[in-house]
Amino acid sequence: MKFLFKIILLTGLAGGFYLVCQESRLSGLEIIDKVYNRAAENDLKSTLTMTLINSAGQQRVRKIMQFSKRYGSDEKKIMFFVMPADVRNTSFMTWSYADQTKSDDQWIYLPALGRIKRIASDSKSDYFMGSDFTFDDLGDRHPGKDTHTIVKTEIYNNEECLVVESRPKETGYMYSRTVTWVIKDKWIDIKKEFYDESDSLLKILTAEEYSLVKNYWIITGRKMHNIRKKHTTLMKLSEISIDTGLDSELFTERMMKRGM
Repeated sequence: MKFLFKIILLTGLAGGFYLVCQESRLSGLEIIDKVYNRAAENDLKSTLTMTLINSAGQQRVRKIMQFSKRYGSDEKKIMFFVMPADVRNTSFMTWSYADQTKSDDQWIYLPALGRIKRIASDSKSDYFMGSDFTFDDLGDRHPGKDTHTIVKTEIYNNEECLVVESRPKETGYMYSRTVTWVIKDKWIDIKKEFYDESDSLLKILTAEEYSLVKNYWIITGRKMHNIRKKHTTLMKLSEISIDTGLDSELFTERMMKRGM
């Protein structure tokens, strides 16, 4: 659906909201749905560099081999930690579903334990491998699980964005709400704020880098800053290969144990 641009002289909050409505005929749900369903590659292979930065500025760097493959609207992802030595051969796998009634399936393999652990629903608020991303953050939350409202339009990092507030429909979810800055036409979620159960700002996720790879917009740099912990996680993709025909056997528990 095309955006309608008009010059409207309005004042006050009510006027600002009216301007948003005039600029976009899309609903909040439709905007988030466009992010969720943004045109994407059939499969992807990349090297992921994860940098953990504490409040004193000290850094820990982890190298990960990452793979993903789409099955229609569903997706499977797997990560293999390759360095440093204390996390080498750890693996993590997620299966995400387009059916909003189904939760993501997630597993982690810890070599020290020699077994694969399935991530239970009540553990998805736990933080992943010392990072600022929870297990839930690493999945793909379906737009239908939240109520979405357009808040405003705003220029962020020289990009014209639609700002959408999302509130969970279910009770007891780890975030009371999120606020997402979505780049018009690219449908990239360039910034996202996470609010805790008391509605205090907890974390801010930003897309630091994104580029067109074979006509697909791919976010190659992410930063998650945990305001409460004063801790930051950087994720940087490199050595990207897409649509190479990855074997489905890669996304199995057997491969989690076998490693790369």
